[in-house]
Amino acid sequence: MLDAIIIFSFIIAGAGIGFYSVDLLPADVLDQVTNLEGLSSVTGGFGALIGLVLGLVAQTAYHRLERRVREMPVDVLLSRSVGLVLGLLVANLMLAPIFLLPIPREFAFIKPLAAVLGSVMFAFSGVNLADTHGRALLRLINPNSVETMLLAEGMLKPAATKILDTSCIIDGRIEDLLRTGFLEGQILVPQFVLQELQRIADASNDQKRARGRRGLDILNQIQEAFPERITIHPADYDDIATVDAKLVKLAQEINATLLTNDYNLNKVASLQKVIVLNVNDLAQALRPAYLPGDLIDLKILKQGKEPAQGVGYLDDGTMVVVEEGGQYIGDEVSVVVTGALQTSAGRMIFARPEASVVA
Repeated sequence: MLDAIIIFSFIIAGAGIGFYSVDLLPADVLDQVTNLEGLSSVTGGFGALIGLVLGLVAQTAYHRLERRVREMPVDVLLSRSVGLVLGLLVANLMLAPIFLLPIPREFAFIKPLAAVLGSVMFAFSGVNLADTHGRALLRLINPNSVETMLLAEGMLKPAATKILDTSCIIDGRIEDLLRTGFLEGQILVPQFVLQELQRIADASNDQKRARGRRGLDILNQIQEAFPERITIHPADYDDIATVDAKLVKLAQEINATLLTNDYNLNKVASLQKVIVLNVNDLAQALRPAYLPGDLIDLKILKQGKEPAQGVGYLDDGTMVVVEEGGQYIGDEVSVVVTGALQTSAGRMIFARPEASVVA
């Protein structure tokens, strides 16, 4: 119905302009026209045809704008609306003195021209500023505005919200954490994280492509298993280049917790006062603690950095560096723990063969 109204309005407007435009012809031309009504009908018909074309263009543009508005996040839509209103308000305030100036009649067109150009310029400036600082403006108006809008949309739950990054999705342990029930709250996956996963899945490198596809598969699995807890959020920041910086910015804006196993992102986010849950830290906390003097049955798999060192691995993947273990490569020996090194990037245990300790 609306499409028909748009097209019909343009046709009527075009026909009316074409029909009455004949009266604007010079008097000497009108004197030579024998059938003025026929000429008006012809120009009205051409005007209606042009109006039909313009109506179709306007209809297409309207549907495109409507689709973009529907896909636009509510916070972006609201901030752009506020920016547009503020821009038009500033334009009217600044253009008011121009209308008070005594302008000669032959230059009277300057006033409406300045009004139109000024309104358009300040309106676009307001929208552009809203894109850059819109979310900060909403937080100034109401510190809880962004969270309130997302809660009203049903995209966030009142419980603490967690934001997943790419490395955590590819890692896969997030699914086990969700199944155990220890990880509470809503899980948010930003649109730019999905785009990064897709770029990795489309990479020319076979290893990267496999990691990207694994991440997409895991995300589909947890979304099917926990549809009420996993939310894809369309938030994005065109003025921020890196995905890590976007994650930190989003976590700051909605007061969320960042869930990752990326060591560098962990440090950067912590410096910016963002709460981070590192999956590697959790895994290390749950690993069996080996104290100096404990015995471990270990198979030495390869040589270490030093010729006399041997390297083996526990069942959970922890690396064990065995001093004087180079001669036991390929053998399973009993080693005595001498120390351990724990970091967010991983864990390493140092040991010696039991025979050398006894000796």
